[in-house]
Amino acid sequence: MKAKGMQGLLIGIVTLYLALLLGIPALNVFYQAFKDGLGPFLYNLGEPDFLSALWLTVVTALITVPLNTVFGLCAALAIAHRRFPGRTVLLSIIDLPFSISPVVAGLMFVLLFGRHGWFGPILETMKVRVIFAFPGIVLATAFITMPFVVREVLPVLEEAGTDQQEAARTLGASPWQIFWRVTLPTIRWGLLYGVVLTNARAMGEFGAVAVVSGNIVGKTQTLPLFVEDAYKSYATPSAYAAAVLLSLLAVVTVVIKEFLERQVGYHSRGRV
Repeated sequence: MKAKGMQGLLIGIVTLYLALLLGIPALNVFYQAFKDGLGPFLYNLGEPDFLSALWLTVVTALITVPLNTVFGLCAALAIAHRRFPGRTVLLSIIDLPFSISPVVAGLMFVLLFGRHGWFGPILETMKVRVIFAFPGIVLATAFITMPFVVREVLPVLEEAGTDQQEAARTLGASPWQIFWRVTLPTIRWGLLYGVVLTNARAMGEFGAVAVVSGNIVGKTQTLPLFVEDAYKSYATPSAYAAAVLLSLLAVVTVVIKEFLERQVGYHSRGRV
């Protein structure tokens, strides 16, 4: 009884904590967005500034997610079954976006590519603008989302080993055939998991993008920046409508994440 009582107490504490920090605030966002009905909500979603922010967010994700998917695959394949000097340092560098503040990351790009940065004069001569422009948003987002695919694919590769690849190689398969027919089917669920997390972070990133973009309405304002700007401008219906869209993205991400986690676990048990 004591054990069950303690378990119930712990569950109650966790439930209350989640309700206070996650459940009630999320429900309030949806309530505020729909309290005047579906019509005003849809009207807010059709505002030009909102559509511009949404489009910029989607385009940024469409560029950074494939880039970091390719990078993550290459890095994981290069690191998984090899031990070389500096391997630990390389892994630490890849993990750096997990530990560094997004605001600091944005500032780094400003110091590099800003008008008075290291490469600023060269870029100005070439009439290329990075900071307070779309390229800066892409760079900052790519930096923040860099580790996800690597960190999801790498453990799957290490657990799978190299037996199947070696067997295919002895049978005369080319490196590309080994990758498409052996390696990719093995890591597909972990890869999809990493892509989903990368996309969610790319579309929801705020700190680094806020620093490098300048938050120019209709030009360099992404959806998270639109939420803050609309709320500060007392356009709360627009802010809540955009927040609902980002929240739905988070819900979809969690559902897909749960599905992929089960698939990864199922296929890992199958290999064992």
